[in-house]
Amino acid sequence: MTAVLASSSIERGGFSPRTIRMIEAVIIPLGALVASAALFSIFLLFLGKSPVTFFNLIWTGGFGSSFSIQNTLQRAAPLILTGLAFAIPARIGLTLIGAEGALVLGGFSAAAIAIPLVRGGWTPWIGLPIMAIAAMLVGAFWIGLAGWLRHYRGVNETISSLLLSYIAIAIMNFFVEGALRDPASANKPSTMPIGDAYRIGPMPGTSVHWGLAAGIVLAAILWLLMSRTTFGFAARMTGGNVRAAQAQGLPVGFLVVACCAIAGACAGLAGFFEVAAIHGQANASLVAGYGFTGILVAFLARQNPLAVVPVAILFGALAAAGGLVQRRMAMPDATVLVLQGMIFVVLLVSETFYGRIPFLQPKRAGDRS
Repeated sequence: MTAVLASSSIERGGFSPRTIRMIEAVIIPLGALVASAALFSIFLLFLGKSPVTFFNLIWTGGFGSSFSIQNTLQRAAPLILTGLAFAIPARIGLTLIGAEGALVLGGFSAAAIAIPLVRGGWTPWIGLPIMAIAAMLVGAFWIGLAGWLRHYRGVNETISSLLLSYIAIAIMNFFVEGALRDPASANKPSTMPIGDAYRIGPMPGTSVHWGLAAGIVLAAILWLLMSRTTFGFAARMTGGNVRAAQAQGLPVGFLVVACCAIAGACAGLAGFFEVAAIHGQANASLVAGYGFTGILVAFLARQNPLAVVPVAILFGALAAAGGLVQRRMAMPDATVLVLQGMIFVVLLVSETFYGRIPFLQPKRAGDRS
């Protein structure tokens, strides 16, 4: 057996299959980023703008000062959670793009349940956990529903999760502009403010809220869950071959719904922090596109929960630098969104390179060096 493994390793130029996968997981996404930067540079040159100036401003706006770094981390916090919301179902073979809806509905639920808590004089030490749990449960139910529809009714999860996102936003708008609207919110319909006592402050010594720490801890926990437990092994096996998993007696339905529920809970938690740490109430500002950017984060991270964290910080830097690019280069703030779109398209194309990098391919018996 050892001889066979050694022979397989030699045939692949000395690399084991695990090493090959690790190398590909690093160089292909990095190559996609470089290619995206090159394509975007051509786009800037076509507009008569300097690519060097643009990327210098991205660095300055994202990491050039203490304020920039903290602004980047603040914007990365929800992206970590929405990135996890895409990455976990992807490990079981599902393409769920409904994190935006779960975030919005989770944030709205947290704001709605805060109304009786604030009016009843509940202490924040009890009220805030209740808000967080409510947001996570609602998010888990919402995305779990897409998983249930996929397994038990055969409904495509990509379509159902996207449609559920629009329904979630409509539900929030219905209540925010109706029964739960704060009369004081004349120009921008919102729920009643949760009050300063219920606001989550920054981490000590920073201006970054605790959602960043929660996201990092959750990423580590989910990495352990999916990589070091029987649940994770069963989920990966199901994602690799559903029929083989069923033949082995694995509870495929439970695994599908559970992974979707975990994803929804992550997105719902992001919504909670958006309400409790950023906006202080639920309104249209919750629909900020974090759920869709999280898809790109998870793609670039190769659905690895630990890799989601640095990738989210990268995209947080892009978002943080958008205003600086707008002021210094007289370009729209949406310029950064164009770059994100290019990265996404190039990433999709880069998927075709896995298993096809020449120097990582196994050598045939008749090949000569």
